[in-house]
Amino acid sequence: MDQSIKKKYNYWQWRTLIILMIGYMLFYFVRKNFSIVMPALESELGISKAKLGLFLTINGVIYGLSRFINGFLADRVSRKRMMGLGLLLSAVVNIIIGLSPEMNGIFNFLDPQGKATAGLIVFIGSLWLINGYTQGMGYPPCGSLMAHWIKPSELATKQSIWNSSHSIGAGLVAVLCGTAILQKFGYEAWQWCFFIPAFLAILGAFLLFFGLKDTPASVGLPDPETMDENAPVKVVENESPEFTQLAYKRLLKPMVLRNPVIWVLAIGNFFVYVLRFTVLDWGATFLTQDRGLSIQTASSVVAASELAGGIIGTLLAGWATDKFFKSKAHRTCLIGLACATICFILFWLTPKEMSWAAITCIILASFFIYMPQALVGIACSNLATKRVAASANGMAGIFGYASTTVSGLAFGILADKLGWNSVFEVTIAIGILGVILFATIWNAPANGYAKAEPILAELKSEFDAKGVR
Repeated sequence: MDQSIKKKYNYWQWRTLIILMIGYMLFYFVRKNFSIVMPALESELGISKAKLGLFLTINGVIYGLSRFINGFLADRVSRKRMMGLGLLLSAVVNIIIGLSPEMNGIFNFLDPQGKATAGLIVFIGSLWLINGYTQGMGYPPCGSLMAHWIKPSELATKQSIWNSSHSIGAGLVAVLCGTAILQKFGYEAWQWCFFIPAFLAILGAFLLFFGLKDTPASVGLPDPETMDENAPVKVVENESPEFTQLAYKRLLKPMVLRNPVIWVLAIGNFFVYVLRFTVLDWGATFLTQDRGLSIQTASSVVAASELAGGIIGTLLAGWATDKFFKSKAHRTCLIGLACATICFILFWLTPKEMSWAAITCIILASFFIYMPQALVGIACSNLATKRVAASANGMAGIFGYASTTVSGLAFGILADKLGWNSVFEVTIAIGILGVILFATIWNAPANGYAKAEPILAELKSEFDAKGVR
């Protein structure tokens, strides 16, 4: 390979990866800030845990639908524009939520005690529903862009590096909102937990618009498969836009919609995300209310779970998948979910006075749960191939965020009615079911390029027979 091409390719690959990391990290700033603010919303505005859980459920279900819809769109439109627009719109929604108490004179949002009326609850819930859709414009472009820029044999390692943006974003916003704002200035400063993340997200949107390129071809580079010695099939050279669209349509059913392994990964993602959101969305709340920690300590534990557990777990999972499991990401998913479930069982059994042991178990649970969280998307991208990677991830996304029907509303009601112990028991049962499901695809291949090759070859023959290039 020409060294100048290799150098240029490496530059653009890492530039794309880093910008995607920054951009997706900022998506978390204007989504997971809500989880940290929930104790303040309950205290300052009198919104119950059940209603807050309903907000999480509505947001999660709409987010899953958005990832599903935008997954199919991201394979066919400008990915950088979709992602940049989604981040910008999320920032606007956060600003409006922060300003909502100031609209009291117009809409009668607060009662005489300064608590939220039904009107304010509906208003914030509706805005968080909109935010669910705009947030779903973030992941599909990332999955598609990385499948276009990264060699299949390196995708698990490098996409895991990108996946650490989940943990960095969630961890930093926990520190920003929990420690820098709520701990220092009190719960009454909750609005700044929406304003400051929104400002940073606006800056990130401009970085996405002007810093990304949709494909290597747009900067005069070949596709990564042509430079990958381990790729089982080479891409069609110099294909036309018409061929690209036909290839997408021809591959969608066999590689995604009728692919049983993709369906197992998608359904398995439901179980993974229940465990993940139990810690991420409710961690600050149940650690204060069930284990007696301060909001500062609880938010710090959530931050540590994301920054230490999530980042290290994600990076280790990607490296181990390519190094020891021959890029079979689904195997690492099984191991990670099994270990996360064991850690949650240990947390549940830990006496309440042993705070240090409970904190350790929560951080370890995050360490392991981020293995399948990161690798389900990577497995979908490789098994579906880059042409329909976003569509496959859209399917996994809708199942993953359907989990908020359990981790959001159901857990909020359970915590209100039966206490946190019931939440922990259901979480453990769901983890066990997920382990059983992932075990059924242990022998699945690492990727679907060999399966796609005869389909593309047949299509190319039909295409060339028509005399179209």
